[in-house]
Amino acid sequence: MIDPTLSLAFAVHSNKGAYALLLGSGVSRAAGIPTGWEVVQDLIRKLAALAGEDAGAAPEAWYISKHGEEPDYANLLESLAKLPAERNQLLRSYFEPSEEEKERGLKLPTQAHQAIAELVSEGFVRVIVTTNFDRLLEKALEQAGVTPAVISTDDAAKGSLPIAHTGCCVLKAHGDYLDTRIKNTPEELGKLDQHVSGLLDRIFDEYGLIVCGWSAEWDTGLRGALERCQSRRFTTYWAARGELSEAAKTLVALRQAQVIPIADADSFFRSLAEKVGALTEISRSHPASAKVAAQLVKRYIVDDRNRIRLHDLMMEEVGIVCAALDHSQAELYTREYTPDEIVRRRTRYEALVGNLLPMLVEGCYWGDERVEAYWVRAIERLANAAGREGVVEWRKLRLYPALLSFYASGMASIAGGKFRTLLALFSVPRILAGRREEPAVRVLQQWEVTDKDVWKQLPGLENHYTPASDHLFGLLREPLSPYLPEDTRYEECFDRFECLLALTYADLSDRDWVPVGRFAWKAYSGDNPPLKLLQAESGKAGPQWPPLVAGMFGGSIERLNAAMIKVETFVGRLGWY
Repeated sequence: MIDPTLSLAFAVHSNKGAYALLLGSGVSRAAGIPTGWEVVQDLIRKLAALAGEDAGAAPEAWYISKHGEEPDYANLLESLAKLPAERNQLLRSYFEPSEEEKERGLKLPTQAHQAIAELVSEGFVRVIVTTNFDRLLEKALEQAGVTPAVISTDDAAKGSLPIAHTGCCVLKAHGDYLDTRIKNTPEELGKLDQHVSGLLDRIFDEYGLIVCGWSAEWDTGLRGALERCQSRRFTTYWAARGELSEAAKTLVALRQAQVIPIADADSFFRSLAEKVGALTEISRSHPASAKVAAQLVKRYIVDDRNRIRLHDLMMEEVGIVCAALDHSQAELYTREYTPDEIVRRRTRYEALVGNLLPMLVEGCYWGDERVEAYWVRAIERLANAAGREGVVEWRKLRLYPALLSFYASGMASIAGGKFRTLLALFSVPRILAGRREEPAVRVLQQWEVTDKDVWKQLPGLENHYTPASDHLFGLLREPLSPYLPEDTRYEECFDRFECLLALTYADLSDRDWVPVGRFAWKAYSGDNPPLKLLQAESGKAGPQWPPLVAGMFGGSIERLNAAMIKVETFVGRLGWY
């Protein structure tokens, strides 16, 4: 199933300016901004304190008992601050930060406000309806170089330009905190001003809608504007944290809205802005989600502040693959071990890592030792998700997603000159093999996934010495193409990875056997066998050879030469002429 945030990103990107935002108090909650009703309740408590009384846990009830009417925002202000300047100062304390609050990051634009401003500055969002009194959104827009047309009164709505002629319109449906006419009480919220109501009708009729931070519980007037809108020109997306209110559920059903579960407004809008930005960078009409994810990895790597996002992005994608493997546990016990079934499963496993491989390629090509743990952890999780029960052949084949990821990551590391990352990929992942944990270099090999005779039964691989390696060679060309576009460079990198894999295995093992790939049969064909080229290169550079400098073979040229002899001897015994 497609990630609903990604679906929304495609909608916003492909329908530039066609979606309006409807924002409630939940968007400003992280900034420590009180809701309008919370302001009213606090004003009542202050009024009660002036009278020498305690308003208790339900201050509105105290007010009604004392005054015989619902609390009125303007009357409360009049009671507490007689002069306009005094009222202005009193209200500022609720919505503008003190020096101490600034130090704590309170009452300042949040990540959500900044992400929204980013979407507006790029032209993807032009209309914002908000129930909030604060000016955090306006501040974020100004910081992004956008001067919005702000409508917070009925007069402003009456005299405003048509929305189509404004770069950005912010409609504050309940008013601004410095205007005593803001709407707070249930009675006030039940009836919108005439021209504000007309403007809302046009917005809800002409634009798609992205709702966030709004419960719809108390704003009966705003709710009514949505209910009377009959058109469905664009989809309504409703970002919800936890269970929707009954009023919200009714609106969702009425507008056939798509509900998007979110952790909070900050992460939702940041994710949306980044995905839309990634789609823009790709500059294709219909880019694949794999490329969006790869662009996000590239964005996150360059900024240490995005380290957590990078981790979460990678682990989320790995989790999707692992969950898919877990859901197919029953396949481990199937006895039908036929070429057709092998091809079916192999194809499905390749599709599972369709998004992950480009992400790993970007990460390993551009990343350094500060983030290499993310790629290591990804491969470790994939390998250990293969399971330890069931038919041996199927259990081994479930290592295939990890094998693909291992090859793609290793080749990208070589292409980027990141041999420390390659060393970590070879040695750090701990994979359960039988009753022992082994490094990836000893487990993630084409021969461990399935034996050669089985691969040779598959179409197009019948007469190949290294059928699995040859299949991987063709399959990985696409995800590596951004950095290895030429056929010769790609082939050289592939062979180099398999040579270093075999050499590292030989260095760590007492066995005479080593896991060879295409380079083994190429030792008998052509003028430049890959293993000989590597041997000549390392011999010329000596201890300064980059893999040795990175710590491979313990940094020892003697260990490298011993491993080279072992691999050459084994390849010589194969006789693959």
